[in-house]
Parts: sequence; structure tokens; C-alpha cells
Amino acid sequence: MLVTFSGVVYVGTAADFNLNVFAPPAETIQGRASVVDGDTIEVAGQRVRFNGIDAPESSQQCEDAQGFRYQCGAAAAEALDEFLAKSRPIRCEFVEWDRYGRYVGNCFRADGESVAAWLVESGHALDWPKYSGGAYAGEQASARQAKRALWSGSFQEPWEWRSENDDEGKSGIVPLFGTLSGECSIKGNLSNKGERIYHLPGQEFYNRTRISAGKGERWFCSEQEARQAGWRKSRR
Repeated sequence: MLVTFSGVVYVGTAADFNLNVFAPPAETIQGRASVVDGDTIEVAGQRVRFNGIDAPESSQQCEDAQGFRYQCGAAAAEALDEFLAKSRPIRCEFVEWDRYGRYVGNCFRADGESVAAWLVESGHALDWPKYSGGAYAGEQASARQAKRALWSGSFQEPWEWRSENDDEGKSGIVPLFGTLSGECSIKGNLSNKGERIYHLPGQEFYNRTRISAGKGERWFCSEQEARQAGWRKSRR
């Protein structure tokens, strides 16, 4: 059976993919945010990707007005952190789940200012027409004219940079459905006590374990990856 999700076709059944984890949450997410990168935060244990924009990756470099290379991804994340700190908490309204299990949303500071709009207008992120429909084209034009941040020098669009650098997963996140293609088969599950436990194929509880992205659960491609992320192996 072919299952289509967010325009991507997967082979299997709806049960195989556990598509219920992508049901929209009943309420918006609100709380103190920690910055993952220039367009992604974590709120109350949920990773949130800003809708309609794209910022440079953490390891991406750009050139400033003098032609010197700098870590533009790190600069975007730092600017975002400072911006959010001025008016907490943040509130995010659900748009969709992406294929990495991230909550994609429109987010606002406590004072009501749109985070995505600010990132684009300040020059630290780009309007991503593929997903925004040009919603932030005006903010981008303003940033470009004023030569703010990225626009003060030269840079490569983040989506193009990822394509050339095989960094499709953004920030080390792997597709939730990797196991169906044989790529990732280790299940990272949260116990009732909140303990992070990973299950290997063949272990007693492996087949019973369901991965819920909304709870912060995920797939791993190796035991080393799971341990480095702070998960321990199931005893059974």
C-alpha cells in the first residue's frame, strides 16, 4: 500500500507508519523556548520548526561585506535567542508535522510579534516561497534593501546549501520513517516515568513500541547515536 504524507509517498500501511502521531494537537504550544538553530526551537519538550522560512544551518558559512567568511547559522541562532529573551513566553500555533516529526508552527512572542517575520526582516532568515506562498516577501525586500545580516554580504540559500552538503535532515534529525527503507530501525521510547529507552529489533518490547513524535520520541540509526543523545538500551 502507498501512503502519502505531506506530498511524500511511503510504502506500507497507515498502521506501519503510525500516522496518528501526526494528528494536530488540541491546543497551541506555549512556554519558554530553547533555541536549536536559526529557525527551530524547543518548547516543553517539543521541537518546533518555524513555518514558511528557512535560516542558515548551524555549520553553514556566509561572507560579510568585506568578503570574510563567518558562521552565519550560528549568528542567526544567537540573534533568535536574544530576540526571544526580550518577551517571554513564546506561543506557537500548529500548521503541520514535517517528515522529521517536528511540529511546524506560526510562533509569536508574548508581546505578539511574529518570530518568523522578525527573522526575515532582520536578515537572519529567508522567506521560503515553497512553503510560505511569499508571506514574508515584504520583510525580505526590506532586509535586502537595508543590507541587514545575510544581505550585507553573500550567501547561499539554506535549502540549496543542504542539498549540496547532504544535510537534508537539518540539525541531525533523521526521518521518522527511516526504518521502512532499512535506514533506521532503533526505537527511542519515553517510559511512563519519562526515562529515555531505546529498543532494538528482536527485543521483547520492540514490536509493541510505538514512536510518538509529539512526545519527543524518535528513531535512531545506531546504538551509538542513541547513547550519544542520552538514551539507554532496554533491558528486555
